[in-house]
Amino acid sequence: MVGEMEGCVKDEPLDTQRIKVGKPTGKHPEKRLNAVTAKQKSAPGRYCDGGGLYLVVDSSGAKRWQFRAVIAGKRTEIGLGGLATVSLAEAREEALNLRKSVRRGGNPLLERRRAKRGIPTFKAAAEAVHTEHAKTFKNAKHSAQWLQSLENDVFPILGTKPVDQIDTADVLKVLTPVWTTKPETARRLKQRIKVVLDWAKASGYRTGDNSTDGLTKVLPKHKGDKAHHAAMAYQQVPAFIHELRGINANPLTKAALEFTVLCASRTSEVLQAEWQEFDLEAALWVIPAGRIKAGREHKVPLSARAIELLQEAKRLTDGSSFVFPGRKPGTPLSNMVFLQALKRMKRDVVPHGFRSSFRDFAAERTNHSRAVCEAALAHVVTDKVEAAYLRTQFLEQRRELMAAWATYATTLPAAPAKVVPFPA
Repeated sequence: MVGEMEGCVKDEPLDTQRIKVGKPTGKHPEKRLNAVTAKQKSAPGRYCDGGGLYLVVDSSGAKRWQFRAVIAGKRTEIGLGGLATVSLAEAREEALNLRKSVRRGGNPLLERRRAKRGIPTFKAAAEAVHTEHAKTFKNAKHSAQWLQSLENDVFPILGTKPVDQIDTADVLKVLTPVWTTKPETARRLKQRIKVVLDWAKASGYRTGDNSTDGLTKVLPKHKGDKAHHAAMAYQQVPAFIHELRGINANPLTKAALEFTVLCASRTSEVLQAEWQEFDLEAALWVIPAGRIKAGREHKVPLSARAIELLQEAKRLTDGSSFVFPGRKPGTPLSNMVFLQALKRMKRDVVPHGFRSSFRDFAAERTNHSRAVCEAALAHVVTDKVEAAYLRTQFLEQRRELMAAWATYATTLPAAPAKVVPFPA
């Protein structure tokens, strides 16, 4: 539970008794005060009514209501108004609403602060993002273009709308007119809208998914878009892995190809992998920046089956520095061996396509965020402003994701039960 109501065993002087945090022993007090006793309290102190509600009497004699709870491990106190203007019944009702919010994982104090500050419009949010990250732009021209593109094509539609009210339909309205006529402009607009909405969420102004997610599936394809690598539907991967293990081929080739599928890695990353990159005790493969397309070190959490494949490769080789060595000493396996294996299995796909299989599985069969799934593929955010908010590789989340993928990809679905008809 995110928050716990603070219990009270007895009334507390304001200055002399330390605040007790956590669950009290015994039965929780409930409605200890009434309208008469609340008015009669005169000694400075904090008087518990129950359910996190207190009547606080200051040394000046002023009386006010206070709600107390532990939220995210911290004691939080929220004022509910003075006794002169807020009745006991009203204070109890408000305390009940706050208590429900805390139990749902909310933060009432933060929500109040947001309401007091007000939700910014998209234009105000975009200008705040632009100002905060002015130093990250390549030059003054790039900085000006970033904001100018939004002023030209986005602000006329979204500029005055509060950021918490912008949905997918709003973004679609912006992008549709330019998506096919100015594809590069449209891509940049989409990316910049996403950055602003990510900032709004990080600042507490929005909740839920980013309204730009999934838009490319409903927008028309651009002419000249690159063809994707031939990929296998993720639902077919378990049968493929099962078949792969049984074909008449070099055992090292089969192990390398299965390892490639389970790690969702690029072919070159696997074939050129060296033993010094692996920590089997930590179940981690650290690929140096020089071997990653994005140019930065990439950590791959290893599933139990991936480790088994590495151990099998160790048994099949003769001490080469390469995990999957080729026939010629000091060289890795050729990527042609994968293509030959796929051809022998009559599969019209390429090894790189299994990364798409993994990505579709992650999107459709798991609850992991887009950022986690993209990090698993070693994709990086090219927009510097958005990248400023994504400084983690989500290692622990990806460990769960890769384990789930390995389990799915290596487990054949149960055969349907046979129905045996009985004679009439």
